[in-house]
Amino acid sequence: MQKKHLIYKIYPTSSIKRINAKINSLGPNFKYSITSLLTERLILSITIFIILFIFADYGYLLAPIITFLFYLGSEKLILDYNIKKRIKILEHDAIFFFEVLGLTLESGRNLKNALEITVANVDNELSLEFQKMLEEIKLGRSFKESLELMKERIPSDVINSIILSLIESSMYGGSIIESLNNQLDYLRDKKILEVKAEITKLPTKISIISVIFFIPIMFLVILSPVIITFFTR
Repeated sequence: MQKKHLIYKIYPTSSIKRINAKINSLGPNFKYSITSLLTERLILSITIFIILFIFADYGYLLAPIITFLFYLGSEKLILDYNIKKRIKILEHDAIFFFEVLGLTLESGRNLKNALEITVANVDNELSLEFQKMLEEIKLGRSFKESLELMKERIPSDVINSIILSLIESSMYGGSIIESLNNQLDYLRDKKILEVKAEITKLPTKISIISVIFFIPIMFLVILSPVIITFFTR
């Protein structure tokens, strides 16, 4: 029914698949579907073009340029930017989630049972993804298929690498604990590097704030006697 929508006739299949993959990467709480997002973007693009073409000076030049920039920029702002934010959230959640999973596996539980216990005791966004995966198993999907579908919803390469290890462990029965610990070490190191990168940016940010706010105030304080003398003549 959805594929009868006008959007599927306007956009090429490759574009719809690419954007739909990005929407799936943003999780169940993302408010747009593929049809609503592309329809709104198309309507807004046409509206911007018409308004600029009719009312702006040199509208015949500005309208196509600004409409094109909006058309491209809207995808980066709505999808790409939010995907980057979600990657950070998921990778932050992954450290605690997989630590608990590792401890549960070390207690002698099988993988499926360990995931159920971990999901029941961890409350974060990554845990919700695994909960959805476990619900799909109850509806009849295989463990491997549910993990592969989950992998498509996760935009983080690191977490997808762990999911791939879970799939291999479920298929071949090998121990996943060592691989899990190695991936956790990588996530921790990555987190530390991100914090260090933020710290190194602080002097630049402080300098910009100083230029914008403090230096004008200092000049005002220094020049205030001259200003007062000028206005009291």
